Order: sequence, then C-alpha cells, then structure tokens
Amino acid sequence: MSDISRLLNIMATLRHPEKGCPWDRQQDFASVAPFTIEEAYEVADAIERNDLPALREELGDLLFQVVFHARMAEERQTFAFDDVVHGICDKMESRHPHVFGEERIATAEQQTVAWEEHKRRERIAKRSDVKNQSPVSVLDNVPLALPALTRAAKLGRRAAGVGFEWPDVQGALDKADEELQELRAAIADKSTLTDIEDELGDVLFCMVNICRYLKVDPEGALRKTNRKFERRFRFVEQRLRAQGREPQQASLAEMDAYWDEAKRLENSGNNS
Repeated sequence: MSDISRLLNIMATLRHPEKGCPWDRQQDFASVAPFTIEEAYEVADAIERNDLPALREELGDLLFQVVFHARMAEERQTFAFDDVVHGICDKMESRHPHVFGEERIATAEQQTVAWEEHKRRERIAKRSDVKNQSPVSVLDNVPLALPALTRAAKLGRRAAGVGFEWPDVQGALDKADEELQELRAAIADKSTLTDIEDELGDVLFCMVNICRYLKVDPEGALRKTNRKFERRFRFVEQRLRAQGREPQQASLAEMDAYWDEAKRLENSGNNS
C-alpha cells in the first residue's frame, strides 16, 4: 500500500459512522476550514524560521487537511481525492504550455503575465457557464476570506494586470503621502471613528501597493516586524526584571532607552 493510500484509509476510518472518531465524524467543511487556514500559516512559519524538520511535519498536517475535505466531499458523492489530484494536474499542465506544450517563455516575468492571462481566461470560461450573472470582472474570485493584506495585494495585482497602475513605485509613494495627509487631517478635525478608519484603510492599501511594486510580500514583511517587535520588547522586559521591576513600573523614557539598546545590539550583531 502506498503512503497516500494509507493516509486515505486512515481518514476513511476516522470518518466511519460507527467505528470512527467522534470528533472527526461530526466535522463539516465549515468547521474544518479554520484548521486548514491555521495549518497553512504554520507551513509559512516553518519556512520563515528555516526549520526544515518542522516544515516536513507541517506539510503533512496541511496534506491531511486536503484529505479531510476530499473525504467529506466523497461522502456527499460530489468528488474524491483522485478528482482533486487530476484537477490540479490538468490545471498545472494547462497553465504551463511553455513546459508541456509548444509555447516559449524565456523569463519569470513573462511567465507571470502568461499565468495571469490563463487565469483570466479560466474565469471567463467559468462565468460563461452561469446564466444571469453580472459582467466578468478582473477582480472576480479574489477570496473574501484571505487576510486583508494578502487580499489587497491580490486586488492590486489584478488591476495592474490591465494597466491600472503607476509607471513606477514613486506614484505609489506619492499616493501614500497623500492618503497619510488625509488621515492626519481627519484626526486633527476630530472626525468620526468611521471616517478615521476609512482613512487608515486607504493608508494601509497604499502600503500594500508599495510592497507590490517592490516585490515584497506584505504579510511576510509584517510578520518579520512582529517578530522584531516581540524580540525587542522581551529585551526591555528582561532589562527591567534584572532590576526587580515590571514594565508597568517603568517610565516610557526608560523603556525607550532599553528599546534603543536592543536595536544597537541587533545592529552590531548584524555587522559582526
């Protein structure tokens, strides 16, 4: 028995209506979805930590999520795991005609353009099969459940694909400055929280656009900054606790000084 067959059999046993696991039996697509998202993030976390043993384990957990969903679909007689595999195989071959066909693409940039064009044609084909639908948009099928930064980046890429973008990053930077000024004005005018939230959203969307121009993943950049903040604040806590104090017993100036010390130590370490 192959390993994948073993995994499929394990999943079928867990879902068995009489002999299976009570927890696994009562799950459905909606209840399992949050675990699927969590496992995907754990894969990304292992990659960012360059922890290959953890990556191997997390990829297994993510694969189990695919098997879980496929098993539930099979029980509904809609599709099975083999259909998932066949579908992705067909899609990859279709979207790589320069590898599996006669097209010729020389660079990664050309492939990105071609990939988006294949996806656009697929969206049109899917929509043409459904009657009484609104006109096809380049923004169709950008999942609402994506993290906001990731979704903003994807919306920006889609719009840029049809020419809705500045010629270079300076345009994005200028737009960010403009939106930041509008945020400052809203705060100064004591605008409603709703208005301030709206202006903040515009600023964040501009930041994501800048990331797109610079080929930086906004989610990855923010995760790195989160780790940096956590690392430096823990240093502040350690310095204070060495004196028998907690952060709430220190002034902002004291904590700021230790924060700057943490930065200096990090920078000296990077230069060594």
